[in-house]
Amino acid sequence: MSQAFYRLAQGMRLSSLGIGTYLGAADDSTDDAYKAAIRAAIDGGVNVIDTSRNYRGERSERAIGRAIAGANRDELVLCTKAGYCIDRRGHSLAPEFLEENLTASLANLGVKQVDIFYLHNPETQTENFYQQIKDAFERCEQMAARGLLRFYGVATWDAFRREADPVSLHKLVEIARETAGLRHRFRFVQLPFNLAMLEAFTRRQQQGGVSLLQAAGELGVTVIGSATVYQGRLTKGLPEKLTSQFHGLTTDAQRSIQFSRSTPGLAVSLVGMSSPAHVAENLAVKDVPPLSEKEYYALYGS
Repeated sequence: MSQAFYRLAQGMRLSSLGIGTYLGAADDSTDDAYKAAIRAAIDGGVNVIDTSRNYRGERSERAIGRAIAGANRDELVLCTKAGYCIDRRGHSLAPEFLEENLTASLANLGVKQVDIFYLHNPETQTENFYQQIKDAFERCEQMAARGLLRFYGVATWDAFRREADPVSLHKLVEIARETAGLRHRFRFVQLPFNLAMLEAFTRRQQQGGVSLLQAAGELGVTVIGSATVYQGRLTKGLPEKLTSQFHGLTTDAQRSIQFSRSTPGLAVSLVGMSSPAHVAENLAVKDVPPLSEKEYYALYGS
């Protein structure tokens, strides 16, 4: 396995391909499929597992809990989120709500601590946004001090990508530093990044006219990419002019993953995988080094 498959971030060793657990029916067969996929992913070297309490009405977390029973916990990077009600009909960043959800997530996962705890789509809140963030960060720091989480962050959809009034990563880090000093635990951002959603790399709207990925690098924040294959849209039909630039890979899903995990400043690319077959296909990237910086930049001229 290529050592380039792993990255060091915040003192942790992260697989550059992570498994997501968002999609699927809330039924036993999907639970079983996820359990099998997660075990296959771990056996194949994937150690980043991403979920949320509201994914499939808590069933994704519980399937993960069953899948990782007996695994070496120290080798896993477990990530979950809070913000939405379980039925997704409500959203809150209230500190008590966040802690209640983290407590439930720990029980679902069968662990005492998660590695990354995200505020889920915080941009859903539009009133007194940064004050709500401050209150939430304060509670996250308290929960970190109690050992319930190692790091926290924000998992977003359009907060950093929108053209009008994007969220300022500098402001978020400033709030974290005001809350807990330079040793704060706000160290992760998750956002969509794929061949069709390039804004984190191309849109220069952060302070100083830099991209989100550049800003994160300057501020000591690790970026995790979601929607790597855009919920299946990028698993077939890529133009030959593009696919010809990916060597050693045979499917468009693999090429889409390779594109994202080759992006400078992006630590992990998350892919929803609900069967061992999907895991096996996607893990083909582990033995193919990421594109060089020159090869990567050349893709933007394709």
